[in-house]
Amino acid sequence: MSTIGIEDPEVWPQCRTLLPHAQALADHAPVERDTLTATSLFSGTGLFLLTHEGTARATEHLRRAVAGRVRVLGDDHPDTLASRSNLAGAYGAAGDQGRAIPLHEQTLADRMRVLGDDHPDTLASRTRLANAYKEAGDLGRAIPLFERTFADRVRVLGEDHPDTLVSRNNLEAAYGAAGDLGRAIPLLERTLDEFTRVLGDGHPYTLASQDVLATAYRWAGELGRAIPLFERTVAGRVRVLGEDHPDTLVSRGKLEAAYGAAGDLGRAIPLLERTLDDCVRVLGADHPTTRQVRADLITARSR
Repeated sequence: MSTIGIEDPEVWPQCRTLLPHAQALADHAPVERDTLTATSLFSGTGLFLLTHEGTARATEHLRRAVAGRVRVLGDDHPDTLASRSNLAGAYGAAGDQGRAIPLHEQTLADRMRVLGDDHPDTLASRTRLANAYKEAGDLGRAIPLFERTFADRVRVLGEDHPDTLVSRNNLEAAYGAAGDLGRAIPLLERTLDEFTRVLGDGHPYTLASQDVLATAYRWAGELGRAIPLFERTVAGRVRVLGEDHPDTLVSRGKLEAAYGAAGDLGRAIPLLERTLDDCVRVLGADHPTTRQVRADLITARSR
């Protein structure tokens, strides 16, 4: 299972067909005999599982990819560094920032040394580290890193490059998380317009930007603007990604929690119950998204 095109929904049925074979190889083949082909398979399998099934099996495959690439290619090979970055991302997705952040920091330092400050992989590592700081609640370190990455991507890639737009969105979302919604919301609105213009309204990046803006509206207490945008995002993610995609589940939970916050408990509670069941089935009972939906359901029931 190659990592090339792993985000393309058209290849997902083929990926699911290959999963049992990749798992059988991981279970029975000796680690010390992994080839580069095997490490690519483990890497692609891990990334697919991380997106579609949660973190436990994904982490197993991504660790295997790191070990094989270190042995065959060495610590500093770009593919080894990519595998380490992916593994750090899996730790973060599981909520284990204590393991994710040091690995992101080391990978960033190594990419700067091996590839240079402006290489796309280096910029991606800085983005991942900034996001890890944000998830850990360390906005004092996250925001300056987001600002630097955005400025560098404007300089290297240009204002309209999708990666630049992602960096803008990340930075503006961090401003919102820091409580500066008066600054964040107009910037997020402009960035959503740019995503729509450059990529179209159905692109996953555009849908992610809608989700961030809707979340900012909710933080600001503007449920009249948040709910229609959450509804639009859910509809778009169902259409593009499917009902059970992790991003769809996140957006469904946010929409249903917003219904609860608006006092529409008769609508919110049954939908949150269904989404929680789907999260447990798809992601597992302890996945961060599952925990969030469970907390939102408890909140709705207590209103």
